[in-house]
Amino acid sequence: MSPVKKLAAERGIRVLQPPTLRDAGVQEELKLFGVDAIVTAAFGQILPRALLEIPPRGALNVHASLLPRWRGAAPIQRALLAGDETTGVSIMLMDEGLDTGPVLLRETIRILDTDTTATLTDRLAELGGKLAVQTLDMLQAGELEAEPQAPEGVTYAPKPDKREFRVDWREDAAKVDRRVRAFNPAPGAGARVRGVELKLWTCALAAGKGEPGEVLSADKRGLCVACGEGAVRLTELQRPGGKRLAAADFLRGFPLSAGERFET
Repeated sequence: MSPVKKLAAERGIRVLQPPTLRDAGVQEELKLFGVDAIVTAAFGQILPRALLEIPPRGALNVHASLLPRWRGAAPIQRALLAGDETTGVSIMLMDEGLDTGPVLLRETIRILDTDTTATLTDRLAELGGKLAVQTLDMLQAGELEAEPQAPEGVTYAPKPDKREFRVDWREDAAKVDRRVRAFNPAPGAGARVRGVELKLWTCALAAGKGEPGEVLSADKRGLCVACGEGAVRLTELQRPGGKRLAAADFLRGFPLSAGERFET
């Protein structure tokens, strides 16, 4: 059970988990609940019109981007991959489109240089919870008007393709760093050396120059690898079937030396 379902069970609140919301029987059951509003977060389905029309206060979605930028399934990963300096949460009224409805409330936060998808998700989830409650209170008080999304600046955030997980050492160091951070905690950025597929979990920009994928140094501080421009220092890695390890521990079991090359 999810944390929400556990809390509902503790409070004696009935939980429905229908396989589809397009079922007319499910829609009729929701009508009987007499709901004032529907709120979704990371739900993964577009609600049918019949369902959207049930609640008098509307169907609200907590979306982890500043709409209309990054509509779609993976706004946090896409913001990191693109090198966005800011992101945020938009509380929108859902329509039948993909995150196209008007926005009720939004708030911006800065993306930190150290943010991963894990840390940014946590920060946005906390913000989203706060804004969702604030939106419901303001709707009840009649203090909110929905604002249509601007036609300019529309971008989409599809789920990453598995080919995007692999590090391309020909990219500049900043892009490599963002790729590693975007795919932490899952599935991990991939890189291949000596025919072994590794997961790269954390890194930082570093001084250095060499051929893309060239190991410039390997010591307790980490594994310094040259990129198309600049270098990164890998500080947490993982072998197939192994654990995530700090670089010093990883290198004891998988020693690498300056001059070796990751595949590009």
